[in-house]
Amino acid sequence: MTPALRVLIVEDEAMIAMLYTEVLAGLGHEVSTIARTEDEAVETARSFRPDMMIVDHHLHQGSGAAAVKRILADGYVPHVLVSGDFTGNETGSVCLQKPFNEAQLIRAIEVALARCPVLPAL
Repeated sequence: MTPALRVLIVEDEAMIAMLYTEVLAGLGHEVSTIARTEDEAVETARSFRPDMMIVDHHLHQGSGAAAVKRILADGYVPHVLVSGDFTGNETGSVCLQKPFNEAQLIRAIEVALARCPVLPAL
């Protein structure tokens, strides 16, 4: 079982963001905030310093993959990149193909945390 994490969700579809929030809260994690654009994701990650990020690859304003690259330039944050149509994994992220179930999300989070060079301070 993964320890409780402070999670940043980067998702521009409100219903999907709410579903992530419910699932993560049910797993004992705290969804600190939801960013809806690339720039908002970068700003939020820099000020909040989340333990984990769940990031939609395609955003209406900007790119989730580009946000991940910008955020990781400031230091590593475990993350899962989610998309319905991956064309490539240019970020080296743990990727989760839509649609997925709760068990697959849990597994993706575990893999992302295992890749982290230094585990988040909890």
